[in-house]
Amino acid sequence: MDQLRLKAAFYRGGTSKAVIFHKKDLPQGEPPDNCDGWDRLFLSLMGSPDSAERQLDGMGGGISSLSKVAIISPSEREDVDVDYTFAQIGIDKPIVSYRANCGNISSAVGPFALDEGLVSVKGEQATVRIFNTNTQKKLVAQFETENGKAKVGGNFKIDGVSRAGSPIRLTFVDPAGAATGKLLPTGNVRDILEIGNGRKIEASLIDVANPVVIVDMDDVGTDSSGFDTAWFQSAEKRKLLEDIRVAAAQKMGLVADAEAARNRMTNLPLVAIVRRPTSYRSNSGVEIDGKRLDVVTQMMSMGLPHKATPLTGAMCLAAACKIEGTIANVLANPESFSRDAFRIGHPSGVLELTAACDRSGGNWRVTEAGVFRTARRLFDGHVLVP
Repeated sequence: MDQLRLKAAFYRGGTSKAVIFHKKDLPQGEPPDNCDGWDRLFLSLMGSPDSAERQLDGMGGGISSLSKVAIISPSEREDVDVDYTFAQIGIDKPIVSYRANCGNISSAVGPFALDEGLVSVKGEQATVRIFNTNTQKKLVAQFETENGKAKVGGNFKIDGVSRAGSPIRLTFVDPAGAATGKLLPTGNVRDILEIGNGRKIEASLIDVANPVVIVDMDDVGTDSSGFDTAWFQSAEKRKLLEDIRVAAAQKMGLVADAEAARNRMTNLPLVAIVRRPTSYRSNSGVEIDGKRLDVVTQMMSMGLPHKATPLTGAMCLAAACKIEGTIANVLANPESFSRDAFRIGHPSGVLELTAACDRSGGNWRVTEAGVFRTARRLFDGHVLVP
């Protein structure tokens, strides 16, 4: 059997990894309507679907943060350098979703564009203007250069990544309404979700960078004195949180019915289970002081507990914490509302980011959200796809 040989690069961006392609090197495709060829290619590339959830026969790593593809091309848009399309590849199901962006992989787009000659810079600082086609939103990546390439080495450390690197400042411009067109898709800061069998749960439905359904950790039956990701791995709890996601997807207008949420849009909305800032032990055994935090969360991505936190989900949660009346707002450290930096505790440690929120005429808006990440090219060459 002959295999297709495609030029590609493999990157870590933040706490995720992705295979990155030049759009010109792929078969013709234009999501969301003309992408059947891409879908087949990306599923085979990642080793999906795999009922064992390991993706051993492909580039995937068996969890959502390691099953990603990015497609980059020069942009013809005004004040934009490159267009970037993100694809989330299903693990145990033959699903490829183009409805959302990945914030962590976004941090690799600027360095890739520079290193591949899609943009040029003078001096030791690069600014790359990026248009994300999934959300129709603009991002700006700023980072240091070295010998005309993105600088890799540095002293900036992010929790969840073992090696320090050179910092990349990533700014999401006007990030609200990325998937639904509205900051508050239902117009409410809180909604009651009917999740089947007569069960109901209160939730906040927010769309900033990506749509997120936010619930109180106490309402899903966890031990609030601990923070054990294993709790979220049980079949019973995963089903409960999936039922919440499915109900939220319908309420937010992302899908027409539950069947579509369960079988076609399996990655949205993200689910954020939140609690007040308290001390806990990270999944690497580090003691996290609750006094360093503004809120604590475990996020679910594609039905599995995230080992850190999706960056776009964290941006949405930070914004939600500043919007009066949301579940996140009630649980967050009130001292955080008046400062720029916001600190989220997650299973791997702490993420610090910014979300600029204000209220005008009774309406909330988010003007921008920002974060520092690191990224590194792990290999370049060709991938072989059956």
